[in-house]
Amino acid sequence: MSWASEDGRVELVARFTALPGHEEEVERLLLALTAKVRDEPGCLAFEPHRVGPAPAGSGATEGPEPIGTGFVVVEAYRDDAAFAEHLAAPYGAPFNAALGPLIEEDGSVLTFLTRLG
Repeated sequence: MSWASEDGRVELVARFTALPGHEEEVERLLLALTAKVRDEPGCLAFEPHRVGPAPAGSGATEGPEPIGTGFVVVEAYRDDAAFAEHLAAPYGAPFNAALGPLIEEDGSVLTFLTRLG
Protein backbone atom coordinates (compact mmCIF):
# COMPACT_ATOMS: atom_id res chain seq x y z
CA MET A 1 0.00 0.00 0.00
CA SER A 2 1.26 3.46 -0.84
CA TRP A 3 0.34 6.55 1.16
CA ALA A 4 2.74 8.72 -0.82
CA SER A 5 1.83 11.56 -3.11
CA GLU A 6 3.35 11.91 -6.59
CA ASP A 7 6.61 13.34 -5.20
CA GLY A 8 6.97 10.33 -2.90
CA ARG A 9 6.35 12.20 0.34
CA VAL A 10 3.70 11.12 2.82
CA GLU A 11 1.93 14.13 4.31
CA LEU A 12 -1.02 14.03 6.65
CA VAL A 13 -2.93 15.74 9.40
CA ALA A 14 -3.91 13.89 12.57
CA ARG A 15 -6.79 15.24 14.64
CA PHE A 16 -8.27 14.30 17.99
CA THR A 17 -10.29 15.89 20.79
CA ALA A 18 -9.41 15.62 24.46
CA LEU A 19 -12.19 14.65 26.82
CA PRO A 20 -13.08 17.45 29.26
CA GLY A 21 -10.53 17.65 32.05
CA HIS A 22 -7.86 15.69 30.14
CA GLU A 23 -6.53 18.47 27.91
CA GLU A 24 -3.25 18.97 29.78
CA GLU A 25 -2.56 15.22 29.97
CA VAL A 26 -3.12 14.89 26.22
CA GLU A 27 -0.78 17.81 25.60
CA ARG A 28 1.96 16.26 27.77
CA LEU A 29 1.66 12.91 25.97
CA LEU A 30 1.75 14.60 22.58
CA LEU A 31 4.80 16.71 23.41
CA ALA A 32 6.68 13.64 24.69
CA LEU A 33 5.85 11.81 21.44
CA THR A 34 6.90 14.80 19.37
CA ALA A 35 10.52 14.63 20.50
CA LYS A 36 10.73 10.93 19.59
CA VAL A 37 9.07 11.26 16.18
CA ARG A 38 11.23 14.22 15.18
CA ASP A 39 14.28 12.01 15.76
CA GLU A 40 13.07 9.45 13.20
CA PRO A 41 15.41 9.58 10.18
CA GLY A 42 12.53 9.78 7.67
CA CYS A 43 10.49 12.39 9.54
CA LEU A 44 10.40 15.71 7.68
CA ALA A 45 7.88 17.41 9.97
CA PHE A 46 5.87 16.65 13.09
CA GLU A 47 4.14 19.82 14.25
CA PRO A 48 1.59 19.47 17.08
CA HIS A 49 -0.98 22.20 17.67
CA ARG A 50 -3.76 22.86 20.13
CA VAL A 51 -6.79 24.52 18.56
CA GLY A 52 -7.22 28.12 19.68
CA PRO A 53 -9.69 30.88 18.91
CA ALA A 54 -9.40 33.05 15.83
CA PRO A 55 -7.66 36.35 16.57
CA ALA A 56 -10.08 39.10 17.58
CA GLY A 57 -10.99 41.31 14.66
CA SER A 58 -9.48 38.95 12.09
CA GLY A 59 -12.80 38.12 10.50
CA ALA A 60 -11.58 34.52 10.24
CA THR A 61 -14.06 31.70 10.46
CA GLU A 62 -13.10 29.15 13.09
CA GLY A 63 -12.72 25.56 11.99
CA PRO A 64 -14.66 22.53 13.18
CA GLU A 65 -12.17 21.46 15.87
CA PRO A 66 -13.21 22.47 19.38
CA ILE A 67 -11.21 25.35 20.84
CA GLY A 68 -9.00 24.30 23.74
CA THR A 69 -9.74 20.59 23.49
CA GLY A 70 -8.93 20.02 19.82
CA PHE A 71 -5.45 18.90 18.78
CA VAL A 72 -4.02 18.86 15.26
CA VAL A 73 -0.67 17.41 14.19
CA VAL A 74 0.79 18.19 10.76
CA GLU A 75 3.13 15.38 9.70
CA ALA A 76 5.42 14.70 6.74
CA TYR A 77 7.65 11.72 6.00
CA ARG A 78 10.27 11.22 3.29
CA ASP A 79 8.43 8.29 1.65
CA ASP A 80 6.27 5.20 2.25
CA ALA A 81 9.13 3.36 3.94
CA ALA A 82 9.72 6.22 6.39
CA PHE A 83 6.00 6.37 7.21
CA ALA A 84 5.90 2.59 7.70
CA GLU A 85 8.88 2.90 10.07
CA HIS A 86 7.00 5.61 11.96
CA LEU A 87 3.95 3.36 12.31
CA ALA A 88 6.13 0.50 13.58
CA ALA A 89 8.11 2.60 16.08
CA PRO A 90 8.11 0.99 19.55
CA TYR A 91 6.70 4.09 21.24
CA GLY A 92 3.65 4.37 18.96
CA ALA A 93 1.51 1.65 20.52
CA PRO A 94 2.08 2.82 24.12
CA PHE A 95 1.25 6.40 23.06
CA ASN A 96 -1.98 5.29 21.37
CA ALA A 97 -2.92 3.11 24.35
CA ALA A 98 -2.41 6.03 26.74
CA LEU A 99 -4.19 8.50 24.43
CA GLY A 100 -7.26 6.34 23.71
CA PRO A 101 -9.08 6.78 27.04
CA LEU A 102 -8.36 10.53 27.03
CA ILE A 103 -9.97 11.46 23.69
CA GLU A 104 -13.45 11.46 22.17
CA GLU A 105 -12.50 9.66 18.98
CA ASP A 106 -11.52 6.02 18.60
CA GLY A 107 -7.90 7.00 17.90
CA SER A 108 -6.47 9.82 15.83
CA VAL A 109 -8.44 10.79 12.75
CA LEU A 110 -5.96 10.87 9.85
CA THR A 111 -6.34 12.95 6.70
CA PHE A 112 -3.73 12.26 3.99
CA LEU A 113 -2.72 15.20 1.84
CA THR A 114 -1.68 15.64 -1.77
CA ARG A 115 0.39 18.74 -2.43
CA LEU A 116 -0.86 21.12 -5.12
CA GLY A 117 1.51 22.67 -7.60
